[in-house]
Amino acid sequence: MAAPSLLNWRRVSSFTGPVPRARHGHRAVAIRELMIIFGGGNEGIADELHVYNTVTNQWFLPAVRGDIPPGCAAHGFVCDGTRILVFGGMVEYGRYSNELYELQASRWLWKKVKPHPPSSGLPPCPRLGHSFSLYGNKCYLFGGLANESEDSNNNVPRYLNDFYELELQHGSGVVGWSIPATKGTVPSPRESHTAVIYCKKDSGSPKMYVFGGMCGSRLDDLWQLDLETMSWSKPETKGTVPLPRSLHTASVIGNKMYIFGGWVPHKGENIETSPHDCEWRCTSSFSYLNLDTTEWTTLVSDSQEDKKNSRPRPRAGHCAVAIGTRLYFWSGRDGYKKALNSQVCCKDLWYLDTEKPPAPSQVQLIKATTNSFHVKWDEVPTVEGYLLQLNTDLPYQATSSDSSAAPNMQGVRMDPHRQGSNSIVPNSINDTTHSAKTEHAAMKGTSVKNKLDLKASADSNAILHSSLATNSSNHNSCVVDMIRKTEGPHTSANIGVLSSCLDLRTVIPETSVSSTVSSAQTMVTQQTIKTESSSTNGAVVKDETSLTTFSTKSEVDETCALPATKISRVEAHAAAMPFSKETPSNPLATMKAGERQWCDVGIFKNNTALVSQFYLLPKGKQSISKIGNADVPDYSLLKKQDLIPGTGYRFRVAAINGCGIGPFSKISEFKTCIPGFPGAPSAVRISKNVEGIHLSWEPPTSPSGNILEYSAYLAIRTAQIQDNPSQLVFMRIYCGLKTSCIVTAGQLANAHIDYTSRPAIVFRISAKNEKGYGPATQVRWLQAHLNSDSPHFKCSVTTCGCGCGSGQRRPNLFQQ
Repeated sequence: MAAPSLLNWRRVSSFTGPVPRARHGHRAVAIRELMIIFGGGNEGIADELHVYNTVTNQWFLPAVRGDIPPGCAAHGFVCDGTRILVFGGMVEYGRYSNELYELQASRWLWKKVKPHPPSSGLPPCPRLGHSFSLYGNKCYLFGGLANESEDSNNNVPRYLNDFYELELQHGSGVVGWSIPATKGTVPSPRESHTAVIYCKKDSGSPKMYVFGGMCGSRLDDLWQLDLETMSWSKPETKGTVPLPRSLHTASVIGNKMYIFGGWVPHKGENIETSPHDCEWRCTSSFSYLNLDTTEWTTLVSDSQEDKKNSRPRPRAGHCAVAIGTRLYFWSGRDGYKKALNSQVCCKDLWYLDTEKPPAPSQVQLIKATTNSFHVKWDEVPTVEGYLLQLNTDLPYQATSSDSSAAPNMQGVRMDPHRQGSNSIVPNSINDTTHSAKTEHAAMKGTSVKNKLDLKASADSNAILHSSLATNSSNHNSCVVDMIRKTEGPHTSANIGVLSSCLDLRTVIPETSVSSTVSSAQTMVTQQTIKTESSSTNGAVVKDETSLTTFSTKSEVDETCALPATKISRVEAHAAAMPFSKETPSNPLATMKAGERQWCDVGIFKNNTALVSQFYLLPKGKQSISKIGNADVPDYSLLKKQDLIPGTGYRFRVAAINGCGIGPFSKISEFKTCIPGFPGAPSAVRISKNVEGIHLSWEPPTSPSGNILEYSAYLAIRTAQIQDNPSQLVFMRIYCGLKTSCIVTAGQLANAHIDYTSRPAIVFRISAKNEKGYGPATQVRWLQAHLNSDSPHFKCSVTTCGCGCGSGQRRPNLFQQ
């Protein structure tokens, strides 16, 4: 975690949709990128379910149905996968609840559930201010506040320290309550405390940590319950313990429990001599407890004033949600006006990155040309941008273009909420920066190992050997995850491809391969398909079925027409083949990494980049400006250099958040094309027929002359693959001028099932012109329910929508 002075709080000031009214006593959970808020009160108890999409900065009200619970405040609220459980809370002044509701977030369906009572003892009484924590298939209920009076207008408070365990059924429903027998001294009765559950990595049993709360006065004690032995204890702590408090939040990220806000005694009040503090105030203090070492660290002390509004103002009864390593805080009350007998509630949304982002995936190639690369990498959650770098063995020569052509980014602020292209962004990033999320699949690539002569290998038994390697790469590759219709014999899927100028006939050393998601002509986006009548106002919400579609003008109309309820998956991989004899050798492989200087391509707000130039950093000199806590060159002061044909470039990328620049990814290497070779075939379609499957494709968009022939290959089972699964062996199944072929059932019976990512049958298709063969489009036909003994894909249409014949539903919302 950053030092206290370096905390980089961000207030989200630009968002869309219906913003919830300010409140306190509400609760929130996260499902992937969504923050889901329920309940709370301010001028009445709120009964709406609000959702905030942290990627699109959009609030929305889902159309819930079923047994919709009444509004409540200070209730229990936990998330188990895509279902949410609500227990207890105050439903009106003086009247508390002990009812349990379940929300299936994939369908926004509420259901009232009735757990069995304990075998001995009574079920939990109605209460508010309790803790309700989830671990595994059990929820743990501790403490709270009950009303001893049957008259809701005559509130007689009773603080609780009872402890219950609620066993859940898998997916939906509950089993019942139980009252575990615990050992050791039980914490004193309390309400408005916090409880989190943490288990050390690789060792130890899960433990529940209870901190603070209210029992006539505020508390600052820490309790630990071992959930295996059911033993209570008070761990010894180091560091400065936060002030006694209630109505605070506790959130676990990694091995740290972050405590923010709450009600604390007034300054100068002697806590020991004033057990029933009648005067209190809100705080914005911020601390964490290292749960491995039980050491407290103060990040923002209670005495630190914030005159610049650079962090959330003091509050209590707010909500806090951890999404990745980022903490979000919303609303709460910041005081109590006795004269007006009313609460003062906040309506602001803040977030804080608690640590630097992890390294992204390797840079992956979408398209290579003679003087540019279109690249991408997997998205890293809750980041504000990406720093892309490259290096090469060639001597750097600045282009003749004026360096003023580079964007002057010094001191410019980026609007992360404005939609637009993924251009290089300024040196100052503010608030959230995300693009519309895309779903992708990635596959380990392969490299060509043996010399090939396709002219002499025209029969269908020609075999192409390929092996996975791990060093420098002359091999460009691309993966696209597609969804294929299973309705009728003419099922098809359009597959994105990669263009690069390479020759299949020659030998190259073993090389590593990066993989990517999109194509040279096509970017893939995720389109939500709803199978139930509900409105999510554009939220990224997936139900039982979803459809991946293209966003290009040329193909979007066709692919969007695919039905949503009868689908199976197809994955494509465009693999560029070896360079021709005319290709200059790549001395990068012989250079030491320390001899290469990394140069910035730029900072990008999304996870794709079109690279045609890079910035030259003077040797031994750095002109530094700031992005958050990150040092980044001022690009307006740097010269640029163009990419050169037939040249190898190494790429790496790092993510940026409020804590700075994270570690760089593993290195990928690609070569720019040599003019004259054809591009990869595009728009691959796979459809079933009586003979097997029908494989078709479109000619390359850049043929660079007349196409003389196409070759299609199938990865087959061999003893060589069984010994080394990463080494694929391809058999040619077609060679000719037609842009389609039949793959027979007999050929499919010999197909190798590739398990490098998801089970798939692998095809490759490449085109040849007068100069030779260009890159191949590699297609991974996903076999979601296939075992290793049978290559036959079941295509019967069933409830699950994936053709598996199982009749079971697909995984629900947010599951990959």
